[in-house]
Amino acid sequence: MPGIFVTFEGIDGSGKSTQARMLAESLAAAGHEVVLTREPGGSPGAEEIRALLLQGEADRWSPETECLLFTAARRDHMEKRVLPALGRGAVVISDRFADSTRLYQGITRGDLRGLVDRLHALMIGREPDLTLLIDIDPAVGLSRALARQGTEERFENMGEAMQARMRDGFLALADEFPDRIRVIDGARPPAEVAADVARTVAGALAGMTA
Repeated sequence: MPGIFVTFEGIDGSGKSTQARMLAESLAAAGHEVVLTREPGGSPGAEEIRALLLQGEADRWSPETECLLFTAARRDHMEKRVLPALGRGAVVISDRFADSTRLYQGITRGDLRGLVDRLHALMIGREPDLTLLIDIDPAVGLSRALARQGTEERFENMGEAMQARMRDGFLALADEFPDRIRVIDGARPPAEVAADVARTVAGALAGMTA
């Protein structure tokens, strides 16, 4: 059976990373080979680029440079980790993928959506089989994200207005790609969100393996 590629998207602090982990644990317990990964990152080379992208001042890179760095990281991630796992028939779950680049660099950091899509078509050429968009109020998400007090807060430091634009953009992507993107209400206890995610993925898996 060919592998299945599932991605999680959402604004910072939406809970998508927690949901990705919970889904991976659930599918592994059911007997699937699961590869849980993230972007930017997921392979040694891509993790090095992640540090360049997510640390430092908000104006460290131009949107155009960010597009190139994200694409380079994604290409390495696909070559080294995602495609080999899909080839084995694994379920690959990625915390963020190209939809984040379409939003962060393509729309909210500049009118570069066309450039992002051209780079994606040229260097990546693959969309997820299913994308789960964890939707949450921007103020709540930003509060959660900043409470982590981590070192990778370059985008969070751009403020609530940026997060609001991101949320609107993600919901617009869901309308643009209805066959792939499912919107999940993230303003609930994690267990309730996880149950909704599990039902959605189970339906997708059944359709893909029928």
